[in-house]
Amino acid sequence: MGICDSLHRLFFPRPTMREGRVLCAALDGSGLHRMAYTEWGDRDNPKVLICVHGLTRNGRDFDFLAQALARDYRVVCPDVVGRGRSDWLRQHNGYGFPQYVSDMVALIARLGVDEVHWLGTSMGGLIGMLLASLERTPITRLILNDVGPVITRESLRRIGDYLGVAPRFPDLAAAEAFIREVSAPFGALSDAQWRHLTLHSVRQTADGDWEMRYDPGIAVPFRAGMAMHQDVVLWPCYDAIRCPTLVIRGAESDLLPRESLAQMAERGPRAWTREIPGVGHAPMFLDEAQVAVVRDFLLGTE
Repeated sequence: MGICDSLHRLFFPRPTMREGRVLCAALDGSGLHRMAYTEWGDRDNPKVLICVHGLTRNGRDFDFLAQALARDYRVVCPDVVGRGRSDWLRQHNGYGFPQYVSDMVALIARLGVDEVHWLGTSMGGLIGMLLASLERTPITRLILNDVGPVITRESLRRIGDYLGVAPRFPDLAAAEAFIREVSAPFGALSDAQWRHLTLHSVRQTADGDWEMRYDPGIAVPFRAGMAMHQDVVLWPCYDAIRCPTLVIRGAESDLLPRESLAQMAERGPRAWTREIPGVGHAPMFLDEAQVAVVRDFLLGTE
């Protein structure tokens, strides 16, 4: 370690992570549930960045990004209900965007701020898009990571092939092999990065096996929607967004068509757009180049 690195670590120590929970109400009246989140940076920093994960992922996906931005932001990474360390809903049909948006409003109220910046991957981006489209939204800067107003039938079918299958694994190596397979579009990650994603994606059962850390019941409303056999189109929602917006696309993505990306730059908030080479659905912000795209936009250098 060089002297410059030593001095940097002395005066700018590695950011530490905190864990929290916020109590949310089920919209179907079935009770209350706790949504877990991790938090990085100064808890008194009024600049808050909320990072929300994809459909079967969790907030620990953002550990690397959160550490990189923790000196500029209070970074908050929730586990959407039914995922990660959050509670599972009593009624599977409750897993949907009205509930997710309501829970995020409860989280923002807990944080005690009037405005936030938002980065959402896939499902997390759709939650952000819906919240940003509302009158008096707290979102003042928005990043949509590999998601837009059109979700194709083909991509929904691919996700439906593994969603809710609830596999069990005899050991962590088998779990990691599965995650590497279904998440191959994340790109060329290192062994350490795949292990990190695996450790926070599974949990050990009472009999010693390992299982995915999400409620298989999230597949119930998803498959009900798939039965309509059509693309999901949310252009009216996107067109209502007024805050500065960045859309990031994995260059090989099957979920965000390149045609949609071009339209997103021309209508609604007229988003800035960036493509990440060598990645499908979706960029994970586990390297400096991808983090730099986020930092430049959030800190106003775009």
